[in-house]
Amino acid sequence: MAYRVIQWATGGIGRAAIQGINDHPDLELVGCWVHSESKVGRDAGELAGIGPLGVKATNRIDDILAMDADCVVYAPVFPIEDEVKQLLASGKSVVTPTSWFYPPHDAKREALEAACQEGRAVLHGTGIHPGGFTERFPLQLTSMQRATTYVRSEEFSDIRTYGAPDVVGEMMLFGKTPEDALASPMAGFLSLGFYQSINMVADELGISLDSLNTVHEVATATRPIDSPIGVIEPGFVAAQRFTWQGLVDGKPVIEAIVNWLMGEEHFSEPWDFGPEGPRYEVVVKGDPDLKAVYHGMHPTSIEEGLARNEGIVVTAMHCVNSIPYVCATEPGVRSYLDLPMICGRAAPSLLA
Repeated sequence: MAYRVIQWATGGIGRAAIQGINDHPDLELVGCWVHSESKVGRDAGELAGIGPLGVKATNRIDDILAMDADCVVYAPVFPIEDEVKQLLASGKSVVTPTSWFYPPHDAKREALEAACQEGRAVLHGTGIHPGGFTERFPLQLTSMQRATTYVRSEEFSDIRTYGAPDVVGEMMLFGKTPEDALASPMAGFLSLGFYQSINMVADELGISLDSLNTVHEVATATRPIDSPIGVIEPGFVAAQRFTWQGLVDGKPVIEAIVNWLMGEEHFSEPWDFGPEGPRYEVVVKGDPDLKAVYHGMHPTSIEEGLARNEGIVVTAMHCVNSIPYVCATEPGVRSYLDLPMICGRAAPSLLA
């Protein structure tokens, strides 16, 4: 029997998740929560661009809590812990790209664990960065190495292909002054996830970190730069780099780095994608040093990305493909380390 799944929120990740759930032979979409009043009552499949599925959207959490379902793909812009606890206590596992990748053992985690036990459910945070590229792939590479000394995961993305202008302009603060961008809570918010990934890698490798550190750098436009949020004028933010570090004796031994650039020209800093272009990159140093470069998550053009960004699809599918494994494991807050190898499924046309 298929696992019954609810999609929570229908932004880019939510729409891609609905498409993936619909194609997955072990899953069935049975519910859909939406933020916008204008989406209430609409068919989830139509919201996802694949035609009607017979599942009507609601914006009432009570409707969702009352549904008979095994799992919720929880993908709002900002997670609300109380919502997640209610979902878990109602007997629904939660898979999310927003947080809880490897939460610390504190009072908040204890409350989430209690909700999991009450509902016999699982909470699993996943995604790509943080997520697969900060946890799963680095640790896999270290399995072929002796005496690991350094781990780095790094994203190089052209933000012109990200079709969420409100997020890019008002949350990521592109097109704003450097002072505004550097003073924003964005670095702190992102640190919640990236620090969890760094701690997961450190714990699994047996590294005792002294401290965690965040470095946020910005570059401004030196000429007008066309972008989906309008022209970025000289002197305003056109590129950003975030570096999250796990330190030993004051030196970084684990790093997660994000390079978000509006193209690669006319910046106040000499930043670009290099000859390998937009990509994800994982480096582990030891015996021997190993490096893996991943392409395919970045659109080949701005127009393609604005229509359907492959990075968004990958984020959604890392959630969707984990659902059967999450639903089959013991209740509780579960990280990538607690689950077996997660795989996708063949295209419907290839299934027996």
